[in-house]
Amino acid sequence: MTSLNSHGIRFAFGTLTVLPVRVTRWDRETARSGMLRAPLAGLVVGLLAAALGALSLLAGSGPLLAAVASVAVPAALTRGLHLDGLADTADGLGSGKPAEDALRIMKQSDIGPFGVITLLLVLLAQVAVLFELYGQSWAHGALGTVVAAVAARLALTLASRQGVPAARPEGLGAMVAGTVPAGRALLVAATVVALCAAAGAVSGPAGALRHGLAVLGALAAAELLLRHCVRRFGGVTGDVFGGVAETAATAALVVLTFGT
Repeated sequence: MTSLNSHGIRFAFGTLTVLPVRVTRWDRETARSGMLRAPLAGLVVGLLAAALGALSLLAGSGPLLAAVASVAVPAALTRGLHLDGLADTADGLGSGKPAEDALRIMKQSDIGPFGVITLLLVLLAQVAVLFELYGQSWAHGALGTVVAAVAARLALTLASRQGVPAARPEGLGAMVAGTVPAGRALLVAATVVALCAAAGAVSGPAGALRHGLAVLGALAAAELLLRHCVRRFGGVTGDVFGGVAETAATAALVVLTFGT
């Protein structure tokens, strides 16, 4: 079990980040372990993004540049993989074509108009929210950055649950789809919600409620996209996972603006 946990952590960091972690085992059992630990990878990504944003603000850069820095770090640490998946998913859904044709569009290397518009709006939304949070204090911005990154990877854990099929027989989507028992995914989700609420409690009960709801809102938005993609494409792909992650991150940040 210890060996599997170690391989699972390697899988999570090796597939969800560009950090120098070598995946030494590639099978569905390891994928299940890795996706259960996806929020841990999100925590590391979020802390690095928050550190750069907070340091920029403390150095006198202003909240806008701090926000841009915090958005740029997750993109860099994934080589833009999740953003690319979001764009490809938007192109596939926006094409209005049957599943087979839409999946072919998603595999193309170029980005169409739906993808460009979606990327632009999502990145603008993320920067706008973090600008507002960093405008309150470096702590608000940093915590929002971490919560969004963790919620994004938690959405991947739930998207990997049993009962969610793969749209293709190959690729990362096929490797992780349906690997995580639903009960264990929900347990991880409940734990992450509680921990994020506890982190938000440093600013009082309202902060605890807002940060807990941010994660729940992220998961709700990601679930809506996931179900729509399953209906349209017949299952999930690596691109859909990227779209789910970015959707969750954006939704978490948007919820954090409520009541501030």
